[in-house]
Amino acid sequence: MGISRAEVVDAAVDVLDEQGLDKVTMRAVADRLGVQHNTVRWHVENKQRLLVLMSDAILAGLDVTTLPTQWDDRFRALAHWSRRALLAHRDGARLLSGIATTEINTYRLGDTMIQTLLDAGFPPRTAAWANWTVFYLILGITQEQQAQSADAPDPVLAFDDDAFPALRKASAYVIAGTFDERFEFALDMQMTALRVELARTDTE
Repeated sequence: MGISRAEVVDAAVDVLDEQGLDKVTMRAVADRLGVQHNTVRWHVENKQRLLVLMSDAILAGLDVTTLPTQWDDRFRALAHWSRRALLAHRDGARLLSGIATTEINTYRLGDTMIQTLLDAGFPPRTAAWANWTVFYLILGITQEQQAQSADAPDPVLAFDDDAFPALRKASAYVIAGTFDERFEFALDMQMTALRVELARTDTE
């Protein structure tokens, strides 16, 4: 019995979860499926195409019917859903960073986020660029979180008053808080900026 492209992608995601992004190769996927290397290549052409399909698979499962109706609650919920989707897979954020894809799940997420802002009254450019701004935030903080070793010791920062006065003054907060707390803080700032921008747009 032959295998499907979906099975190839699923196997690749399994390799990702178990061994990390650097270990995802066409041969590793073939070995996991117990097939020849050329069989995998026939379904996904090359490694870059495989990574694109994997990144899209990670973003599968968005149920728009469960989202809040109020635009800001809806947009925030989409941001949280995206972050959870990346955190659910080892190196998930690193995989999606720099991947350009026109696959359906990726399009569905972007379309839903942008439509949420359009429906609220934002102009198209603001809606599109705000979507990118928040997604870049998600990618950045999640990639840093996933790259941090669980065994790494907590960093100890010591700032000289004269050389780094601002860092010294804020030293208690420079590395404080969890990644979730920092994400919520940054997302709150983005949402505040969007509300201000929407109010300005409404008065024009």
